[in-house]
Amino acid sequence: MKNGKSRHVLVAGGAGFLGSHLCDALLSEGAHVIALDNFQTGRKQNLRHLEREPRFDIIDSDIIKPLPARLRSKRLKIDEVFNLACAASPPHYQADPEHTMLTSVVGTHNLLTFAESVHARFFLASTSEIYGDPEVHPQTESYWGNVNPTGPRACYDEGKRAAETLTFDFDRAGRADVRVARIFNTYGPRMRADDGRVVSNVICQALAGEEITVYGDGSQTRSFCYVSDLVEGFLRLMAYDGPFPGAVNLGNPVELTVGDLAEKVLAMTGSSSRVVKRPLPVDDPRRRRPDITLAKKLLGWSPRTSLDAGLKSTIAWFSEDHADDGRAHKMPNMGDAISAG
Repeated sequence: MKNGKSRHVLVAGGAGFLGSHLCDALLSEGAHVIALDNFQTGRKQNLRHLEREPRFDIIDSDIIKPLPARLRSKRLKIDEVFNLACAASPPHYQADPEHTMLTSVVGTHNLLTFAESVHARFFLASTSEIYGDPEVHPQTESYWGNVNPTGPRACYDEGKRAAETLTFDFDRAGRADVRVARIFNTYGPRMRADDGRVVSNVICQALAGEEITVYGDGSQTRSFCYVSDLVEGFLRLMAYDGPFPGAVNLGNPVELTVGDLAEKVLAMTGSSSRVVKRPLPVDDPRRRRPDITLAKKLLGWSPRTSLDAGLKSTIAWFSEDHADDGRAHKMPNMGDAISAG
């Protein structure tokens, strides 16, 4: 709530995995929400349950283009802008690398200038991918990263780094009040079965009785945060009014190998699938774990959902028929790397 009145929020990427959960959380707080999405990776079914919600609206638009006239109306009041608009899994962001880079740079600039014009607080969903294949472990916000600027993942990694640069330049110039979250591996209901991420890959392959593809020797690590915990971190960071914190890591600091995750999912699903090894994708990080000391100190935030509880919920969701786009259990052949969304 803002000044005793319901706040008005724009969520770019609102039909995506994270964006749709954020829309739900904002509406539950009494906000009026406008979701903006080009449906490149977002899905209309993620928001179908909100069709009759009078405080919710959705606009089909791409943030690399001029924002719709409806948003530029002088009568429209927006208090907060969340930028979650970008393909976030390797198969999706590598499918159109130019668009991925433009979304992070041109799209972020468009949303920043919009936030400036309406005096709204701006939130950038950045990513742990800005750390690259880290040489510092766990990763703190002060670490500058080890990113290959010309590799196949650079469109996303460097795009998000550039988006952070733009966002902090707007802050330094006094043009916008900004918040930046560096998101680590996140999972939960509404993930796409075809996104190529390790959690969705392993669960869908186990449920379908297919071979479980583990890339590399399975010893690479990830830290898995359940989606509701992450969204709570978003809300706390956006609401934070203390001294400017800079970028803030949001993720689960409990580290797990990819091989151990596969074995856990096999046990939880009762699947008889066998694990097969595949070559590790180019520039795939060997270790990934956030240092969330800053989030704990500033926001009083840390994940509360155990991996077992989160996986149980995610497996149940994939067990139901959430593939009305015709892609459920149709596995991609790309790597296991997880990023923001």
